[in-house]
Amino acid sequence: MFKPARRAVLAAIAAAAFLPAAALAADAPKEIHIDWATYNPVSMLMKDKGLVEKEFAKDGITVRWVQTLGSNKALEFLNAGSIDFGSTAGSAALVARINGNPLKSIYVYSKPEWTALVTRKDTPIKAVTDLKGKNVAVTRGTDPHIFLVRALQKFGMSEKDIVPVLLQHPDGKTALIRGDVDAWAGLDPMMAQAELQDGARLFYRDADANTYGILNVREEFLKKYPEITQRVLAVYETARKYAVAHPEELEASFIAATKLPKNVVEKQLRERTDISNGKIGKAQRDTILAAGLALQQAGVLDAKVDVKAALDGLIDDQIPLPAN
Repeated sequence: MFKPARRAVLAAIAAAAFLPAAALAADAPKEIHIDWATYNPVSMLMKDKGLVEKEFAKDGITVRWVQTLGSNKALEFLNAGSIDFGSTAGSAALVARINGNPLKSIYVYSKPEWTALVTRKDTPIKAVTDLKGKNVAVTRGTDPHIFLVRALQKFGMSEKDIVPVLLQHPDGKTALIRGDVDAWAGLDPMMAQAELQDGARLFYRDADANTYGILNVREEFLKKYPEITQRVLAVYETARKYAVAHPEELEASFIAATKLPKNVVEKQLRERTDISNGKIGKAQRDTILAAGLALQQAGVLDAKVDVKAALDGLIDDQIPLPAN
């Protein structure tokens, strides 16, 4: 049974279909702020093709695109109201929700293996336990950070056993290659670039510990504009399906946005990114919940937090997606 607030949102979506255009225009935002990110390939295709702009042109709504360099930045921008829709890892969104960021997770843009622990080809590091006392570049509040915490926990360690060096993802990659740090909690496409161009080694991988790429919306925006939110998701779903059917165009948009060479883009998209599903379901819930419980066990989240309840408050899986 839906909660009252959820029923109200769905009722608003249904009612919107019968409102006159003038009424919709009066209750519509003047601008929609949406992020694009190199870790969200579908967003780059949408931006390149102007799909969101085309959807809302008839309403006179302007679309503003904002690049986010990691989940932490997307979450920061969402919390500040600088963007309405933001791309993050599912685990990062959960932690943010627990910490008071009022967002809702509403769509899956990828199932990635976008993070691993990375070192240079000339270091003796071969296992997580070799990181003891080492400098490790990491972006706090992102899936690579959560991946690092869980990897350390798995081998009886914690962040106290390493020296975290707090950098955004691109700077972490640069610091590793320059020799400023011993290892890096990597993120694609920078990780693929380091691997192919600089001989960097992915010394610890666990695809199942990568949480899904999730699209989030500000809770206030969803409540105020449920019909607009549904239309944004419909565009996302159209773009995702188009990307599946036309992978060469997805790669072309990726290359145009990032200026990365084709082999780097192919490694990320063909080997480590699955965009075959857009609907949040049990698989996503289970993976994000497992990450949250692991973080709680590691002491990153307070022991008193009800992680499952927080997850239930985070995910909104009731917004319908187009059937075709």
